Amino acid sequence: MRPVRLAALMLAGVLALAGCGAGKAAVSTDPNAPLKIGANPVPHAQILEYVKKNLAPAAGLNLQVVTFTDYVQPNVALQDGQLDGNYFQHVPYLNEQKKERGYDFVALKGVHIEPLGIYSKKVKNLAATPNGAKVLVPNDASNEGRALKLLAANKLLTLNDANKVTPDRNDIASNPKNLSIVELDPASIPRSLQDADLAVINGNYALEAKLVPTRDALALESGVNNPYANLLVVRNGDQTNPRIQKLEQLLHSPQVRKYIQDTYRGAVLPAF
Repeated sequence: MRPVRLAALMLAGVLALAGCGAGKAAVSTDPNAPLKIGANPVPHAQILEYVKKNLAPAAGLNLQVVTFTDYVQPNVALQDGQLDGNYFQHVPYLNEQKKERGYDFVALKGVHIEPLGIYSKKVKNLAATPNGAKVLVPNDASNEGRALKLLAANKLLTLNDANKVTPDRNDIASNPKNLSIVELDPASIPRSLQDADLAVINGNYALEAKLVPTRDALALESGVNNPYANLLVVRNGDQTNPRIQKLEQLLHSPQVRKYIQDTYRGAVLPAF
């Protein structure tokens, strides 16, 4: 066998072995090592920064916050071992990602809820929604399902099964206003608000766009028995790591609950 060919095969073997180890990196037990947690900027990173500044030092936790502006890369980075955990998603979205990408991740307890809202630059109240209105909804299955349920709760359409956690457009039973439902990346919906009649926007992206959900939304998702609480997610096996458990305790402390209530005034709700 030629040396170049042999070297190529050896390199391929090394890469294959490295790939097999992807997602298996364990959180360090060294108390001085940085605990790297990925988060969306608002409100997740803000909540983590509050913990980092006000609670983590006394707890002996070296917290490092890594921000991401989308819903895909935080899980990729966790799988690759670049992060020790992430805080940006809810369980239905995580389950969708686990099914599609094979992640072996564990969700911890809910920290906060960002009520999904219906917004418009053209419609003043939902009863005045025109026939054939263009409605923007998130393009990931779990949040599109939330959007459809919110539209149904406000009598803009009906669903075959109101209790289904993640309905899709095949579950629409009636659409009396002939709504034209358009899927978009959740982060881009606020920028496209002026091009639609209605837009269903995730709470974090509404806040980043300087919208005030409790003031600007025509309708907001209820926080009661809401299955979409955002929470800390780690690789399976890391949930018992003392440093992860310490961060989990801080995220569910009375101080964090008060911070969420005082800072977001209903736009973000504590889930504990």
